[in-house]
Amino acid sequence: MTEPVPVLATTGSQSSPAARAALLAYFLLIVYASWFPFTGWHNNGLSPLSYLEHLDMPRYWTKFDVATNIVGYMPLGALLVYSLYPRCKGVLAVLIASLCGVLISAAMEAVQSYLPSRVPSNLDFFTNAGGCCAGAIIGALSARKLLDHSHLYRLRQRWFAQHASQGLVLLGLWPLAQIYPQGYLFGLGQLLPILSEWLSTLLEIDIDLAAQLRPDSVLTVEQYWLSETIITACGMTGAALTLLCLLRRGAPKAALTLALIAAAMLLKTLASALLFAPENAFVWVTPGAQGGFVIGLIMLGGLAFAPHVAQRRVAAACLLLSLVIVNTIPVNPYFIATLQSWVQGKFFNFNGAAQFLSLLWPFFALWFLWLPSHKLNRP
Repeated sequence: MTEPVPVLATTGSQSSPAARAALLAYFLLIVYASWFPFTGWHNNGLSPLSYLEHLDMPRYWTKFDVATNIVGYMPLGALLVYSLYPRCKGVLAVLIASLCGVLISAAMEAVQSYLPSRVPSNLDFFTNAGGCCAGAIIGALSARKLLDHSHLYRLRQRWFAQHASQGLVLLGLWPLAQIYPQGYLFGLGQLLPILSEWLSTLLEIDIDLAAQLRPDSVLTVEQYWLSETIITACGMTGAALTLLCLLRRGAPKAALTLALIAAAMLLKTLASALLFAPENAFVWVTPGAQGGFVIGLIMLGGLAFAPHVAQRRVAAACLLLSLVIVNTIPVNPYFIATLQSWVQGKFFNFNGAAQFLSLLWPFFALWFLWLPSHKLNRP
């Protein structure tokens, strides 16, 4: 028996849960990027809005900074308009989104007054607000065509389950999470080093949570290789199975899965070349990563046509196993040596957002896989 193709509405406008989920995710990225690295909070005695008291341009600024601020807030403006659609459209939606952009930008700069590593700037405020307004205009011009009558919308209805919007946003962030340098391919969620650093600063003593969880032994080359193989295989399988459990029977499962994995590897390669050096573009291609990639493909081939409930459970198990291993083994010394050449420079804000994704994506995925709405996601 073939699965009935869902009937597409030809009249009326529908709200977009995917746009609202993407808006929340993007807002969290902006917060993280604006306040990264979240250390050294103090009150300098000035008003948090003092950066607006002077309209003069900052002494030091670059065209790169201006362009980054504008482009970085354009998706926020567009997503605000998409989230308001169809309740608010046109000029009203642009005005509401622009006002939200002004308030968000003002809040981000105001809080930076309490961070010693950040400098609030009226130029950042104006360019961020302007970028949000520009994005809102683009969103208003494209909302009806993109959300109601686009070919992409029809494919969404034909290939994906009805309540897959949150999952699609989550999976769209997975390739982006690979941008931040990681010790192991697809080894997301390495929280213990960050928590150890925070606790060490707070308590003024040296704390290593990972060392307390693992035996006091130095790993051999073979053990590093095995660990990376498991992390790579589990990380890739967990993400791909999360995609597969959202697909209808008639969807091109193999093509969509390979496209997701290819996007992650492409962004990983570009990020390695950009953040380190062009000759380090494939620094992540190690024997352990290659073995894990092959094992992951074999696992996906066997689970591609399993029931959705089984795919969800295996995806959660893989992500949990990857989290346990990546947080309890030391980072590969070879990666540490490569990391020494990493200079964040102009990408400080961007790297903060990328780190946010790399740390928390597995936890968001586990939360999503646990949602009871998956009972409605069956084809």
